[in-house]
Amino acid sequence: MSGLYAAIAPTDCTVVVVNVAVGDDVRAGSTVAIVEMMKIEHLVNAPVDGRVDSVAVDAGQVLAKGQVILEVLQGAVAMARPDDDGDGSAQERVDLGELYERRALLADDARPEAIAKIHSRGRRTARENVADLVDPGSFDEYGGFMYAAQRRRRDVEDLMANTPGDGIIGGLARINGDLFDNAACAVMSYDYTVLAGTQGFRGHEKKDRLLEVVDRLECPLILFAEGGGGRPGDTDQPWIAGLHLMSFAWMARLSGKVPSIAIVSGRCFAGNAALAAVADVIIATEDANLGMAGPAMIEGGGLGIFAPEDIGPVDVQTENGVIDILVSDDAAAVAAAKRYVSYFQGTMGSWESHDQTGMRDVVPENRKRIYDVRRAVELLSDIDSVTELRPTFGCSIVTALARIEGRPVGIIANDPGHLGGAIDSDSADKAARFMQLCDAHGLALVSLCDTPGFMVGPEAEKTAQVRHFGRMFVTGASLEVPLVTIILRKAVGLGAMAMAGGSFHGTLLSAAWPTGELSGMGIEGAVTLGARRQLEAIDDPGERSAAYDEKVAAMYEWSKALNGASHGEIDDVIDPSETRSRIANILRAAPRSKGTRSMVDTW
Repeated sequence: MSGLYAAIAPTDCTVVVVNVAVGDDVRAGSTVAIVEMMKIEHLVNAPVDGRVDSVAVDAGQVLAKGQVILEVLQGAVAMARPDDDGDGSAQERVDLGELYERRALLADDARPEAIAKIHSRGRRTARENVADLVDPGSFDEYGGFMYAAQRRRRDVEDLMANTPGDGIIGGLARINGDLFDNAACAVMSYDYTVLAGTQGFRGHEKKDRLLEVVDRLECPLILFAEGGGGRPGDTDQPWIAGLHLMSFAWMARLSGKVPSIAIVSGRCFAGNAALAAVADVIIATEDANLGMAGPAMIEGGGLGIFAPEDIGPVDVQTENGVIDILVSDDAAAVAAAKRYVSYFQGTMGSWESHDQTGMRDVVPENRKRIYDVRRAVELLSDIDSVTELRPTFGCSIVTALARIEGRPVGIIANDPGHLGGAIDSDSADKAARFMQLCDAHGLALVSLCDTPGFMVGPEAEKTAQVRHFGRMFVTGASLEVPLVTIILRKAVGLGAMAMAGGSFHGTLLSAAWPTGELSGMGIEGAVTLGARRQLEAIDDPGERSAAYDEKVAAMYEWSKALNGASHGEIDDVIDPSETRSRIANILRAAPRSKGTRSMVDTW
């Protein structure tokens, strides 16, 4: 059949162009005219194969919906479609080509000289670190097309080529997705190959945007913090000093809300160090320098000239507690970050345990003999699941993340190898902060108690330990996550109570090994003070010594854990090999919860 078929206006519109003339052959679906309505162009297609019989409109003419534009006399035609290049392949879109050209500028191979310089120092680039950290193909970048705000003094092409991302890479990704369903994380990394990883105007805008998204999603955040702080060279920012910027406030407000990790390698000073300072944990490489001011600021303050390597080296920052985990290099830092964040991603589906009979040999029968409490921590925990934090600071207490039957927990343990396990100011700070961390993010706490109490003496009081110890009590009493305390040997006075959150009846379970001893103060000291007049009344030194030994032995017998359990001060005395199963049982019964802390103390 043949006949006339009309191509009509699809809406009220204005004719932009008519592509055909009377007598032209057209194929059904090919574009014969373009019309416009509200600045949007609509394509008008031929209704059938055939030849144009008439054209009823001109360019610029205003039409009503349904008005005839042209008519086609139906018939057979032989012609290529207008959108076909003749060989059957689609043409590359110009807009996509531009996109991929810009993306190529973000890749490391776009700046071979800068990348070679980083590699010559044995370091990895920012993008290499991010790629190693996140699950393959999962990184969705935010703000990658930004560049330094220096258009008043540099060409845009130069800025796009040499300052990609304005020196910071950021986005969302999955980490450990093969192990956990809840694997969403945010990642930010300063890029030392771009203006020494300094903080620019656009970079602050990017951080603000991404940190707000993290706040909404409540997902963990990992920050590679290397860089030199603020950048004086930007020219395009609409401010004087930039003190109204929200980056530091946004980062700080995440404390206690989401787990956060700062990775420091190379040089990290000023603003970059300030961001690292508010993270839950700082992982550093052996070549790192970390300080609140770099060489330029120190010299500018009239305080002398120093090399970057002289400022905050890792031997200083690990001993004083600033650095939580020290590793060898970038690859080890990434591995440590993946391991650390896993504790806050859920329970492991598979795990292995140590032979628990080994727990019986941790504490020697000789009650005065030293032992390694870290062996108890390792044996109690799933195999290869322990990560210790701040091991060379506050050494009277070990703080570690671990797993018991796949469930992540925090462990605090007195170390009799340092001050006999007496808790000093640094150890109290370390324990209190760790308890806050676990409480904020919902990790149950296990306390392994073996302490003669708090450290005493005039020198100890110079460290303001009254307040530091008070901090441990206040934190422990405010815990909302489950707390279990196991007495390995000594549970003496206020120090032991602090290891139990303030009271042995304030825990879900308080139990002791048969080696456990409960006393209000050190037994020998208690005898010396309590029986002083009685002992002084004995003239014969041998009789006096025998009387002293008899009273000490009697008090030891009275202080035994079995006697404490018979009086109800603790819940039970257990075979050390039963420790893991008892803890696992009570944690299974406990509801999953986390505290409502507004922040985790940075110290």
